[in-house]
Amino acid sequence: MGLSASNPAVVVQTANASDHQKTPPPSGCPMHEGKMKGCPVSTEPSDPSYESKTNSVPAHQERAYEYVECPVTGSVAGNKEKLDPSNLMPPPNQIPAPDQPFALSTAREESSIPRADSERKWVYPSEQMFWNAMLKKGWKWKDDDISQRDMYNIIRIHNQNNEQAWKEILKWEALHAAECPCGPSLIRFGGKAKEYSPRARIRSWMGYELPFDRHDWIVNRCGTEVRYIIDYYDGGEVNQNYQFTILDVRPAFDSLSAVWDRMKVAWWRWTS
Repeated sequence: MGLSASNPAVVVQTANASDHQKTPPPSGCPMHEGKMKGCPVSTEPSDPSYESKTNSVPAHQERAYEYVECPVTGSVAGNKEKLDPSNLMPPPNQIPAPDQPFALSTAREESSIPRADSERKWVYPSEQMFWNAMLKKGWKWKDDDISQRDMYNIIRIHNQNNEQAWKEILKWEALHAAECPCGPSLIRFGGKAKEYSPRARIRSWMGYELPFDRHDWIVNRCGTEVRYIIDYYDGGEVNQNYQFTILDVRPAFDSLSAVWDRMKVAWWRWTS
């Protein structure tokens, strides 16, 4: 999914690479047969600009399922399917960098996050995609002396952060289960690491640390676009489930509905 990272040299003590967890089955895999399709409630956002936003599939999602392993067949799509027919080359973000010190996996993991413009879900970046994204942002691997194992851990931490963020969003969206029985889906997202939210700044004035990252996620609530702000704080040591981040997730003050939700939850927390 997202390709932002803050601490690329995080190391976690885990089992050997051969013990990696299996990824969830991609669409088109036999394990997906029988999945319920469609929803009786319209999920098309009322925003007229939505169509132009969602019809443009992110480049890193367009062919993502070619790299998701199927637990039944035990393999990803064949090499021929990975090649661009126009030049017989793999997608650029999956090509090893010229001075890359070791090989990295191009396999990608399917998330649990529904994609608003598709029946499929968002797919996380591969180790190779993440490496290339960091290089594009100016990072130099020689400065951190990063290892192949570090990249495996980084991807797991990245994916866990996103899964955790989605679970927090679902808690807020539960307040609207009656109006959106099919549940929300993610339209788009963006990183704003240095654009601190007002809440984060107020906390820093009170002596608390600033978040090391921030994302804004735009969610489709059965036709209504809702923006969520996610502040990421350092939670200390990485545990065996690749969790170390403390997330502050809440709907942005973009509507009266969001304001009311925030007031209700604040009251519940205060009185509980």
